[in-house]
Amino acid sequence: MQDKLQQLTDKLYNEGLAKGKAEGEAILSRANEEAGRIIGNARSEAEAIVAKARKEAEDYASKVRSDLKMASDQALQATKNDIENLLVGTMTGEPVAQALSDPDYIKGIISQVAAKFDATQQCDLSLILPESMKKDLEPFVSGELSKNLSHGVSAEFSKKTAGGFSIGPKDGSWFISLTEDTFKSLIASYLRPATKKLLFGE
Repeated sequence: MQDKLQQLTDKLYNEGLAKGKAEGEAILSRANEEAGRIIGNARSEAEAIVAKARKEAEDYASKVRSDLKMASDQALQATKNDIENLLVGTMTGEPVAQALSDPDYIKGIISQVAAKFDATQQCDLSLILPESMKKDLEPFVSGELSKNLSHGVSAEFSKKTAGGFSIGPKDGSWFISLTEDTFKSLIASYLRPATKKLLFGE
């Protein structure tokens, strides 16, 4: 009887032990699988975070390089323009202003331009002249110029005109501007390409 009880006890113990061991191994296996999955997910997330950070850093570096290049190009172009404007301004500034403020020089140009108008347009002419030169030019327009033209000519003196003059038909349909600003612009348009080529090889 004692032997049977011992056998039964051993059997129950062994079966329980085997069952517990199997369950433990199953739990351990599931735990290992879950741990592997968690580690895999964590590794994937870490790699994604690192890849995103690397891309953002590369994008930022690229943007900084692009911004620096653009700023450098703009600064260089601005410097070139300043140098060009300084040289062209020096060549077209004071000499042009002096010439177009000289009454005798202006009289000579007006005489030639008005004569061409008078011969081709067959109409009365209107001049806009600098207010500062009224004393010298008003007698010239009403006297010598009027006598040399077959059509009428009148002059208006304006404070807005610093030097030079504008001329056109008296009806105001159109006019030609030969003022200080237009002379400077005209001369500068010829000087700028040559200046760029000499200074910058462009």
